[in-house]
Order: sequence, then C-alpha cells, then structure tokens
Amino acid sequence: MDPQIRQDLITYLREFSTESRWERIQEIVQKRTRHLTVVVEDIYQPHNASAVLRSCDGFGIQDVHIIENKNEFEPSSQVTIGADQWLTIHRYNQPKVDNTELCFNTLKEQGYKVIATTPHKEDTNLNALDISGKTALVFGSEIDGISDRAMELADGFMKIPMFGFSESFNISVSAAVCLYNLTRRLRTSEIPWPLDTEEMEELKLKWLRQSIRAGEELEKAFFEGN
Repeated sequence: MDPQIRQDLITYLREFSTESRWERIQEIVQKRTRHLTVVVEDIYQPHNASAVLRSCDGFGIQDVHIIENKNEFEPSSQVTIGADQWLTIHRYNQPKVDNTELCFNTLKEQGYKVIATTPHKEDTNLNALDISGKTALVFGSEIDGISDRAMELADGFMKIPMFGFSESFNISVSAAVCLYNLTRRLRTSEIPWPLDTEEMEELKLKWLRQSIRAGEELEKAFFEGN
C-alpha cells in the first residue's frame, strides 16, 4: 500500500477506535522486534502451542514460523487469550514438500541464523548465545523434539542450563525461558532491535483493523470515498 494512503487510512480508522486502544498500539509497536523470531516444528498439543504464542507476544516477538510436516498447529483461544491476533504467523504446510527446509531457507534468505534449541555436542549455553545478528530459535515437538532434518539444516545449537534430574523442559517452558533471557539481553544492548518505521506503520494499521468492529466495512467506505 502507498505510504500516504496507509497513513490516511490509519487516521480515518482511529476515529472508530478508543483513545486508550490507540495509545496502547503506539506503545506496544515501539517494543516489537524481528531481530529474534521463533520457529515451532510439528507441535501437536494445543496447550503448548498456545503458550508459545502467548510468550512471543508477551516478550515482544512479532513473527512466529510454524512448520506443519506431520501435525497441524492448533492454538487454544483459552490459553492464548487473543495473543495470537497481534502476531504475524507464517505457516509452512505445503503438501509433498520438506517444510522444515522451506522454512529454514526462507529465514536464512532474510538474514537469520537458525538455532536449534536442543542439547548437542556442539551446542552453546543459552547465556552465551550470540544474538548480535538476526536469530531464529527452533523448538521441536513435545515427545520427539527437533527432527533430524532440522538438526541437519540448523546453523547452530543452544541448550538451557539445567541443574536437576530432568533433562529438559517442555516446549512452552523452554520458549518462555529462552525469550526472557534473550529479549532482556537484547533490549539492554546496542543492537538495533526495533522495527523500522515502515514495519511499525504496517502493524499499526493491522492492529487498528483488528480493534474495530466492522473494520472491513469501514475500510471499504474509506476507499469508496477516495
């Protein structure tokens, strides 16, 4: 969309949004990042899938990449509490395609280093993971973990330091722990992690649309009048 038309549309739709909602949109968009992104591969338990989305929203991660080779990703609205509507979700579920490879290649083309979150002989401790460049964290299914294909294609491996008898956390806890650690480090660094102006404006429009009843009808009326 032409930037001026988009700005005019935002101004128009603001008239139908509450002031508190608009202020909240402007506040949150400043805290969103695409420097870190999350990939989930073949998660099948709705509760865990939903908890990951809620953690992404809570820690300001804008994009979630969902690989569906075997299992369809079905979040539960009772767990997400609407968090998923504020995220940009990318699904990789093409038939007869290696969707893990498709996802990883897409991310690498966008400049991401793909990090598999799994113990590995060449892994890095979470606290020492280099996030100076764009980083995609990959989380696997609840029972099998990350696939062999994901392990083969990943650029690196990362583990959460643990001090008990359990060897791993479930995916929802792992995602929350990793995102808390990495976003805290990111936001106190000199790394240019915020979205650019264009991305912010796109999200403002998207979130306004979702915040207004009969948003589609209002937008149609805007374009008919212009």
